[in-house]
Amino acid sequence: MQLDQFLTRAEALLTRLESILPQANPAPDWNSAVAFRWRKSSGAIGRGYLQPVKNVAQISLSDLHNISTQKQQIDQNTRQFVERRPANNVLLTGARGTGKSSLIKACLNQYAKQGLRLIEVDKEDLADLPDIVELVAGRKERFIIFCDDLSFEEGEGGYKALKVALDGSISAQSDNVLIYATSNRRHLMPERMSDNASYVHTDDGDLHPGETVEEKISLSERFGLWVSFYPFKQDDYLDIVAHWLRHFGCNASQIEAAQPDALRWALQRGSRSGRVAWQFAKDYAGKLNA
Repeated sequence: MQLDQFLTRAEALLTRLESILPQANPAPDWNSAVAFRWRKSSGAIGRGYLQPVKNVAQISLSDLHNISTQKQQIDQNTRQFVERRPANNVLLTGARGTGKSSLIKACLNQYAKQGLRLIEVDKEDLADLPDIVELVAGRKERFIIFCDDLSFEEGEGGYKALKVALDGSISAQSDNVLIYATSNRRHLMPERMSDNASYVHTDDGDLHPGETVEEKISLSERFGLWVSFYPFKQDDYLDIVAHWLRHFGCNASQIEAAQPDALRWALQRGSRSGRVAWQFAKDYAGKLNA
């Protein structure tokens, strides 16, 4: 009877423990999607899993206008990677709304049938990069780890984690993984006038002032391919507007009539970008069909 009571109490205790312990992370279902997000289990520090993205943005390379040079570079590098040839990690920098993130999504759609997969990782989770690489190591698919709108402030932990993942670990980077990152900052960290001021020798100045600047650019240098994006000219912006209006079913006369409104729309937002053109086209075409 004492043994039965002990087992009953032990079973009750185990039940209570199971209710508060984090659930085991679900194994990735590689056949359910071509894109995944790295997510953290609630209440479990350091534990993450790959969440399938059911609806990937259906954008193609042909939808991206006036960035032909950048498109050719990224497409070529991605094709090399998919075909198991040498390829580089990529840093896409420059003006906002010019197609940096869209270009990566378009490459996924272009090469998904050839085994390309995308894993989106937030800046706050970059410390988990070794776990992600280990999770996909040995898979037949080719994985791009995608870090969007990436920038760091002084002392952030993800900065050093990304440096190690790119080119600083004792272990070689897995040959089925590349890192693509987008940023509005070329060197991913703020650059201040005080960095140059360190070259002025004072009683308590930096003994090696050049190293202060070197540290700030060391991360971006670990990306093998840099691709820069620039603000669009007015004609480029109107060309993108026309493309998306055609996409929404507008005819030539409607597209021409929309140009003054498109320019006012861009002026209000202080930007002639592809994103602004897309937003205008949705608004204009939606009102036409109302």
